[in-house]
Amino acid sequence: MVMNFIFPDFSAIIPEMIILAFACAALLADLFSPRQQKHLAYLLTQVGLAVAAIVTFVQWGKPTVVTFNYQFISDDISRLLKLFIYLTVFGAFYYSRQYLAQRNIPRGEYYVLGLFSTLGMMLLVSSHSFITLFLGLELLSLPLYAMVALQRDSAIASEAAMKYFVMGAIASGMLLYGMSLLYGASGSLDLALVAKSIIQSSNSQSWMYAFALVFIVAGIAFKFAAAPFHMWAPDVYSGSPSCVTLFLSSAPKVAAFGMALRLLVFALPDLFSQWQQLLMVLALFSIVLGNIFAIAQTNLKRMLAYSSIAHIGYMLLGLIAGTQFGYSASLFYILIYALMALAAFGMIVLLSKAGFEAENIEDFKGLNVRNPWLAFLVMLVMFSMAGIPPTIGFISKFLVLKAVIDVGIVWLAVIAVVFAMIGAFYYLRIVKTMYFDAPADASTLMIGRDMQLVISLNGIALLVLGLFPAGLLQACLTALG
Repeated sequence: MVMNFIFPDFSAIIPEMIILAFACAALLADLFSPRQQKHLAYLLTQVGLAVAAIVTFVQWGKPTVVTFNYQFISDDISRLLKLFIYLTVFGAFYYSRQYLAQRNIPRGEYYVLGLFSTLGMMLLVSSHSFITLFLGLELLSLPLYAMVALQRDSAIASEAAMKYFVMGAIASGMLLYGMSLLYGASGSLDLALVAKSIIQSSNSQSWMYAFALVFIVAGIAFKFAAAPFHMWAPDVYSGSPSCVTLFLSSAPKVAAFGMALRLLVFALPDLFSQWQQLLMVLALFSIVLGNIFAIAQTNLKRMLAYSSIAHIGYMLLGLIAGTQFGYSASLFYILIYALMALAAFGMIVLLSKAGFEAENIEDFKGLNVRNPWLAFLVMLVMFSMAGIPPTIGFISKFLVLKAVIDVGIVWLAVIAVVFAMIGAFYYLRIVKTMYFDAPADASTLMIGRDMQLVISLNGIALLVLGLFPAGLLQACLTALG
């Protein structure tokens, strides 16, 4: 018997190879470098992200490549998602340097685990089969469980890690069971062949596809922390060290969107009418519960956790629309949310100092007196999260609402707008606290110039993109074209 072997196209996985090489180098550097040179792991991770970003950017616009026996795909969707994954991970590592050093949290482990998780995110968004998708998901998740528990002397962090691990294992199990049912019904692990099999399937198989779909959507909802599968998010966000919460809240959301896109839009397009209804329920619960529960929070990290649940609900609106514009609007929304979360949690990390965590809303009292520029940046971030023009948050909400209105689901858009106005309260409450409440400590708040530059770029980007959103929106439309 003659077997035809197709040599894989290694050019498609150059970014993954770069991240893997630098992760291994950072691991060795942290193990063997002297104590006074522990910054070497940080430098290697940042250089690795920069090099991978350059290679991915060079690949933008090139033809789609499906290689490794149809296991891996390199297309403009995966490239755009990877670029924002690099950006948010780079920012998370940059913000976390001082925080890690002040609390004696193992720095090398944080960077190495974060880089291996990044590799999982990249594999996840480029998966073309159930095998690579599940491998990417586990490679993304397992380092995160360890990162949450990095602060070894913190009982709260250990508890958060256990909750995250248990809930993550349940989500992975549900997703794996759904994929196994799809494999049993279609006889293929290839996402494109699964989609083709569903079109050609008989009525006797339709129940199995519908049953599998329930588990697939539940697994995706767990990873997104969409209500009612959100119970782990507030505890994990508040219990983790702020630098880990910063990482958790940004890049993994982008990767989870890539997983949802591959599974629902590309593998199960013929089941759209069924998963559309499931996503409607998830979006409705997320928008309502996320915004209502966020109002009652005094801990800023818990408030932002419930806020993230609401944002996932808004992001789902574009997928519910089921049009190319809707998918592009959802892609645009999740990329912008990653930037907003990076800035919001980055500010918490920067304002925290040794022995003090700036994680309560009252910790921001009188910030305008202590540092007017940082108060202005926080205001931009809160305005953007609330969807107030001219920030980019307004554009992203407008696009997903337009997507569902265009397909006639007006009632859902109306509910989303009403709860967006309700949600604006808890964002504006932080602005009021900064500008109108007297600070407990009136001393001038100083942060390093390099950190101030990065947080300034992050905050101002939300305003500049709000004024000039066409470039990024066109990139999203092109990627999904």
